Amino acid sequence: MKKIPKLGCACEKPPFSHHDFRSSALGTDHTDGRHAEVSILQCKLCQRIWIHYLLEYEHFSNSGRWYRGIVSKKERPAITPENTVDYLECLEWYLYGGSFFNSTGAIGEGKINLD
Repeated sequence: MKKIPKLGCACEKPPFSHHDFRSSALGTDHTDGRHAEVSILQCKLCQRIWIHYLLEYEHFSNSGRWYRGIVSKKERPAITPENTVDYLECLEWYLYGGSFFNSTGAIGEGKINLD
């Protein structure tokens, strides 16, 4: 389990604003037909880097969900769309939300709900 300190920055507290982040696409995770969008976010306030995993099953209403976890600059080059879920599940904590959870954001840990 990777220890991640909380700094109390706005990037850790829902609701989130896309204006607080710089974003770049990493790619699409096609594992098991998920077609999840994976991107890298950097907080404009504290400069921390986050991996963002966005998944939605278009044929099911309220299936949208996202997960976001902190990534160190050293670990960032090893992150791919296909290993993002494994990386997030190994973190001490991550953020999650979306219509599936009826949430603008909460803190989670462990297994990610992809079904």
